[in-house]
Amino acid sequence: MIVILRRDASEEQVRRIVSAIEEAGFGAHVSRGEQRTIVGAIGTSPEARPILIERFKGLPFVDKVVPVLKPYKLVSMEAKTQREPVRVGDVSVGPDTFTVIAGPCAVESEEQLMAAARAVRDAGARLLRGGAFKPRTSPYDFQGLGEEGLKLLAAARRETGLPVVTEARAAGQVELVARYADVIQVGARNMQNFDLLKEAGRSGMPVVLKRGFASTVEEWLKAAEHVASAGNLNIILCERGIRTYEQAVRFTQDLAIVPVVRELSHLPVIVDPSHASGRRGLVGPVCRAALAIGADGALVEVHPNPDGALCDAAQQLRPKQFEEMMRRLRRLAAALDREM
Repeated sequence: MIVILRRDASEEQVRRIVSAIEEAGFGAHVSRGEQRTIVGAIGTSPEARPILIERFKGLPFVDKVVPVLKPYKLVSMEAKTQREPVRVGDVSVGPDTFTVIAGPCAVESEEQLMAAARAVRDAGARLLRGGAFKPRTSPYDFQGLGEEGLKLLAAARRETGLPVVTEARAAGQVELVARYADVIQVGARNMQNFDLLKEAGRSGMPVVLKRGFASTVEEWLKAAEHVASAGNLNIILCERGIRTYEQAVRFTQDLAIVPVVRELSHLPVIVDPSHASGRRGLVGPVCRAALAIGADGALVEVHPNPDGALCDAAQQLRPKQFEEMMRRLRRLAAALDREM
């Protein structure tokens, strides 16, 4: 159940709603948007829900009360009257922008990272990505530089001004990652790592939540609900490709899911064409298709020397390729009245 308060509702009136929900034995989650404040009642039983609805409907500072039957209550469209951006410093992700997050798959060295960071900044990327902790299928593959990689990412932010997006692989890494980064990424393999999701939620930092290889939209949104229920609605959903029978590409980029998610949730949704396609020649076309279908951005891998990359060499763009991709995206964005 969602209680939407009037614009002029005071903090004392918000506390009254929260107290009434908690006295009834349920959890309360307060979301303060640009236009109004919303209080979610979590765990309400079918028997108690009508009583609370009638009680709140009679209050003069309540705009309306909305029963939410979906299992993902806080991230559903019913929870907010409009889609709102997730802000990372001065950067807004969604709903009228197409935000490109770019950088190398993994932080390999200071020279490699700085070259990539300067290149993506100059080409128009708004955030810098780079893996300090790398979850790899084989235990013998490069696993990342760990905290040293995080320090390099923080140094790249100081030089370029780009906020940093990087992955935490476990709940115990969240505090460390939060010390150096601006956005915590939860990878596809960890989409249902519920301890990690809760810890990312408690951090209060923006979270990029990737869809699992074989996860349904409902499972993906339920995973986002774990972050939201810990008090954090700063969530960016990332469709990174799902596993199908198709072998021509690494994964199948499920672009049709973008407008579906926009109907179901107020959260921004971006795509990861690098991991989905596995081929640098496909990244630009998939990005343009994502922009056209309504995605709020893209997560793109760029490396100054992809042929020498320690992981995912085939899918990382060269700086000149990224620059050309961004030029084409800007032309398309202008035609669609979207900002980049």
